[in-house]
Order: sequence, then structure tokens, then C-alpha cells
Amino acid sequence: MDKLIIEGGVRLEGEIRIAGAKNSALPILAATLLTSDKVTICNLPHLFDITTMLELLGCMGVQPVIDEKLNVEVDSSTITDLSAPYELVKTMRASILVLGPLLAKHKRAEVALPGGCAIGSRPVNLHITALEAMGADIVVEDGYIKASVKDRLKGAHIFMDMVTVTGTENVMMAACLADGQTIIENAAREPEVVDLALCLIAMGADISGHGTDTIVINGVSDLHGCTYSVMPDRIETGTYLIAAAATRGKIKVKDTRPDILEAVLLKLEQAGADIKVGEDWISLDMHNQQPKAVSLRTAPYPAFPTDMQAQFTALNSIASGTGSITETVFENRFMHVHEMNRMGALIKVEGNTVIVEGAETLKGAPVMATDLRASASLIIAGLVASGETIVDRIYHIDRGYECIEEKLQLLGAKIRRIPS
Repeated sequence: MDKLIIEGGVRLEGEIRIAGAKNSALPILAATLLTSDKVTICNLPHLFDITTMLELLGCMGVQPVIDEKLNVEVDSSTITDLSAPYELVKTMRASILVLGPLLAKHKRAEVALPGGCAIGSRPVNLHITALEAMGADIVVEDGYIKASVKDRLKGAHIFMDMVTVTGTENVMMAACLADGQTIIENAAREPEVVDLALCLIAMGADISGHGTDTIVINGVSDLHGCTYSVMPDRIETGTYLIAAAATRGKIKVKDTRPDILEAVLLKLEQAGADIKVGEDWISLDMHNQQPKAVSLRTAPYPAFPTDMQAQFTALNSIASGTGSITETVFENRFMHVHEMNRMGALIKVEGNTVIVEGAETLKGAPVMATDLRASASLIIAGLVASGETIVDRIYHIDRGYECIEEKLQLLGAKIRRIPS
């Protein structure tokens, strides 16, 4: 199991390019199962989760082809197996996204109950009840969701009990080939949901309302192939901006989208960052000043994203003042706090809130990553700490960040990967 070794105390400076969004690419890959035509997907990030999804398609008899520009062409006409095995699903919750497309296109699906990051309950029952409302017969047995439908799925009026990104995506994909109109209320508004909708529309789907909390899908008889480029990753963008702010640095991130990062950029400005934006770039300059503590509360888009909470905890740990961070989306998302406190951070957990008092300095220590975004926060803590920090179990980070040590090296960080 690889580790990252970080020598802290270096200001990040320079320019980097942002990769395609993992949370957009995964549902778009699943959407290729909705057509027998070839679909070409561009700007896919090079991540473990993407490899897992491509392997999952391979298990089904679909063989994606990668060209010299690293675009992926998927031809689902060769599908032979309508099941997603536990061996792959256990490593990545997004595997559940093949359920809707398989059911809509092939009338049957068997998907293992998912695994992924251990950050609290993310119930799949919302996916199941929505698909049942569309006429699917579903049983959960032997650790698998076994779904079938006699003819086509039927359009339905679906109200999501809680805002769920993958739930919205699964139902939206299934509804594209359903008979009649489907209305999803209390739908997720995340940019990644919009990106999936735009890809489905490029494939011939009839969708409106994406980006609002009510999405309307009129089912069509079939979808066709297309070429689609995945949007930039807003969480990767935010992570590097926070890392630069924490180290009092100055960076420019390119091939990104400032318009979907307003909540994060606002908090960075409150922390003292001088931020400028263009159509596809963001620059941040701390003018070598210590960041100020910020307080925030996570909530579904367009509010502050839960996937940026741990990184701001790291920023607050060396900021001037005290900040509170309240987590409302997942109930088990403070596992990084114990590791940061071992580095000298002054963080207290009170229910679903952490109170962070800025410390004079953090000290390098061996720490262990517990989930994807927590591992990013530990890297940020290591960048600002004095001495050497060793981050173990970094397979989490490879699930969501493309070449993180190379990009940080481009910004001047002293970071390297070693096999354990």
C-alpha cells in the first residue's frame, strides 16, 4: 500500500490544469448502457474509480476502447451480462448507477449492494422505491438488488424524501427510455447532475428542469450515440485553491469553471484570499498572509459542498482565530479530526460541528487516510506542518485525485510517493 511523504513549510506557487469531474464521469459512463450505438467520452480523469467503472462495463461484455488522446469509446451493443458483481461494487458506491440504465434498456439488472467511502449511511432505498414506482419488480436478497420489468418502465411522479445525487441520476437515466413522462421533485441540483442531463440530451433524451429541484423527463423509444466532454472537477479545483491558501501561496488553476464554485470562492475570500476569475480559470493570491478562520455549514448545491468540508478544517487548523464547521449531509465525516489533532491541531467535535482553533503551527506526523476527502485534508495539513508527514492508506486519494503528488510538485511542494 503506497504512502505519501510530505516535507511541509513550502508556499505553493504556479499553475496547474484541472481534470474532468469524477462525479460527472461515473454516471456518464453508466449512461452509455442506454444505447446500442457508440458513445465517445472526452476529458475523463485518470482515477481508480474510473478504472473500476470501465472494469464493471468489461464484466458485462462491454469493451471500452481508449484512443491516443485518452478519450473512451463505449459500444454497449456487445453486452452479455446484466449484473454488477460485489468484487467491483464494494470498492465504489457509484456502481449503483448501472441499475437504472440496465433496467430501462434491458428489462433486468442485478447489482450488488454498494461499498465505497465509510462516511455514513447513504441509503439505496430511494433508488429502489423510485424504480418500483416506475413499474419495476425489485427484491434485495443475497446482498444483491435484483430488478426486472415486464415491458417498458412507466413514467411516474417521484418525490425524493431526501436530496440524493446518485438517486436523481439513476431515476433520470431510467426515465429516458420509460413510457410517458417522469417528474422528479426534490431533485439534486448539483452541476454533475446537469452534466449528465446534457450528455443524455446529446444522446436524444427529452429532459428539462436540470439544475432545478424539479426535473421533467419525457421518455423516448431509444437513444443514439454521441461525443461528450466531461465538465471540470470543482472539488479538485477547490482542494488546490485551499491548499494554496493554507500555505500562503499564489496559484492559478486552469480548465475549470468558476461559476460552479461560488460558495467555496466566497469562503476563500473570507479567509483573506485575493481571488480573480476568468471564463475557465481561477487565480488565488494570499500575499504571503496567514489565512483567517472561517465558519461554514455544508448543504446540497448550490450551498457549500460536503466534499470541501475536510479541506477547510485543515485550513482553519492554522488560521488566525476560531471557526466552526457544521456537517449536515453525512453523519460520519469527521474521521480526519483525530489525525489532525495528532499533528497539533486544536479541533473539538461537538455533534455534527467541529470547532477549530487556529494553532501556531502543526507538526509532521504519521497519519492515516480514512476516506477520499479526509485524505486530501491530511495532505493540506502536511503541506503546512513543520517536518515530515507520512500519509498512509492513500488508495483513497487515488479514487478522486488525478496525479495529486505530481500536480503539487508542479506548485513547489516537497511530496513524493513511496511503496510500502
